[in-house]
Amino acid sequence: FTRGRERSRPLISVVDECNQLIQQDGVKEIILLGQNVNSYHDKSEQAVIANPQSDYATSNEGFSNLFRLRGGAGYYFADLVDAVSNLSPEVRVRFTSPHPKDYPPELLQLMAERPNVCNQLHMPAQSGSSTVLERMRRGYTREAYLELLDTVKSTIPDVAISSDFISGFCGETEEEHKETIALMEQVQFDQAFMFAYSMRGKTHAHRKMVDDVPENIKQERLQQVINTFRTWVQQRNDSIEVGKLRLVLVEGEAKRSTPENPTWSGRTDQNKRIVFPYHGTVSDHDDRLLMHNMDGGSIPAEVPLVPLQAGDYGVVEVTEARGHTLRGKLLCRTTLSQFHEQRIQDQLLA
Repeated sequence: FTRGRERSRPLISVVDECNQLIQQDGVKEIILLGQNVNSYHDKSEQAVIANPQSDYATSNEGFSNLFRLRGGAGYYFADLVDAVSNLSPEVRVRFTSPHPKDYPPELLQLMAERPNVCNQLHMPAQSGSSTVLERMRRGYTREAYLELLDTVKSTIPDVAISSDFISGFCGETEEEHKETIALMEQVQFDQAFMFAYSMRGKTHAHRKMVDDVPENIKQERLQQVINTFRTWVQQRNDSIEVGKLRLVLVEGEAKRSTPENPTWSGRTDQNKRIVFPYHGTVSDHDDRLLMHNMDGGSIPAEVPLVPLQAGDYGVVEVTEARGHTLRGKLLCRTTLSQFHEQRIQDQLLA
């Protein structure tokens, strides 16, 4: 929970810092952080001169800005993501934590077109009930949120969606709770962060409302929310992940790796953790070898093998889903550009 007015760093300062991290520290993933990060608006003199006009609008007509008007000259979040992702085609770009109201078409289109901007969005719903959302002063309805999700999925077909949910907000009825369960079943989120409501000081709820849902009811509803998420994430991953080739940014040895069963792990573009066996070397990117590996064949002796390191990209075939963690088979080392330019996944699954 944060307090105070939103402030945005000048775009050039963020870009310069990211460039330093890439050039001097060799980072392979940049995460743009901020409370309501996608509400970013650089109104510095340099930004206003460079971008004197703005067509700012909320995600769709069902969203509103509760505290102040937005708009005017300067750089917006799509400009920042564009600038950072242009620094290197081999560096992934993510962002968190956003607000659903600020997903304009230009941001979604940039994500769809720019290979190194990850196809993963955090879209905190908090509740599936429009009446609860109104009491929370979220600035949107259930219908507006679902309309935005339809736009996101049609623009970025392979996108993964995560969300936040609060059980037992002030005055929440059983019917309102069921609306949240229904929303989760309809959307089938790829990840969710779920909590029972606890009142915090200096908030609108603290000043105007009563924390009147009994703690045992909060916990019961929270468990139902958790169970719903777990059921649907398993079904979703079984359906859309198993059999896919995923570009994985390798993080290193997995926590449960053993000398007898060495495993490494990493993150997919969709920010899903994937674990795979690794025995010290792997082949470099080659379409023919990928097809050979997928057919279960061994790598020919004349093919050179290379060691894998944390920070490398690997092509991993997903073989199993265990909740929101995936397991797979490492096929080769690659680069982000190679993976997307040759459209490996489309070629092999066509």
